[in-house]
This record gives sequence, structure tokens and C-alpha cells, in this order.
Amino acid sequence: MREATLLLLFRGKGAEKELLLAMKKRGFGLDKWNGPGGKVDMEIGELPEECVVREAKEEVGLDVQEVELVGTFDFIFPHDRTKDFHCYLYTSETFTGEATESEEMRPQWFKVSEIPYDQMWDDDKIWLPLILQGKRLVGSFEFNEAGNVTKHNLNDRP
Repeated sequence: MREATLLLLFRGKGAEKELLLAMKKRGFGLDKWNGPGGKVDMEIGELPEECVVREAKEEVGLDVQEVELVGTFDFIFPHDRTKDFHCYLYTSETFTGEATESEEMRPQWFKVSEIPYDQMWDDDKIWLPLILQGKRLVGSFEFNEAGNVTKHNLNDRP
């Protein structure tokens, strides 16, 4: 199973708190809002926390200083097991620069109260509200060919 990362970047406080999402312009997850992230480069011994910082720079142009691991998920695609991956979910509020569009993603800040769940991966509406409540999670999600969650298991992370 491949290893990958996902980053939730936040700015602001209270009712003004925002989450950076980016519209995927190509490849896996095309036309979905998601956070920056990607495959961990195992060949060079890259650590997941190094990967998520690198991907944030490449995909949305931000220099992230600190990340916090808040979840680990297995994403399973029984119809195409080559898409299966183990994901490390990080959050951060510590970064510099302005979010900029890349060849892969078009970033946009969303108020936490206005997250476009209907244009995101189907699992996001299950785990993201819990992360926003401050929970740390471990779980697995199984998807059908249409990208809908058919099974999931979610627990508090020790």
C-alpha cells in the first residue's frame, strides 16, 4: 500500500477561521477540492512530515514550518487496488507566503462554516467535521467505482 500525506492549513480564529483547499486540476482526484499532499518518496527515505511540507510548497506555494499529525487513514479501492493508500493527515497554522496556483492545484480559502463538501471526496464529510472539533482519528474508508464510501471504520487516535 502506497504512503501519502494530506495537509489541512488554517488561518484566522473563531467565526473567521478559514481552511485552504485546492481544486485538483489533473490526475487522481481531478475536479475535487482537497488539501495539498501527495505520495511519500520512499526511494529517498522521505518521511511523511517532510513529504507534506514539500507538497505544500509544490502545489500551493506555501512554506509550512510546523505540522501536527492528527490522523491516519487507509483508503481502499477494491475495484482497483493500485489506488489503495495509507494517508497521514496533518494540520498547520504556521506557514509563510501566499497561496498560489500551480499546474496541479488552484487554491482557495474557505470559511470553516462554508466548506464545499459536495465537491470533495465522499469520505471528507465523515472525518473532516471531527478533525475540526479537535479530534485525532485513525480509520479506513472503502470506495466503489463512483468514488462513494461503501464502508468505513473510524476511531479516536490514541
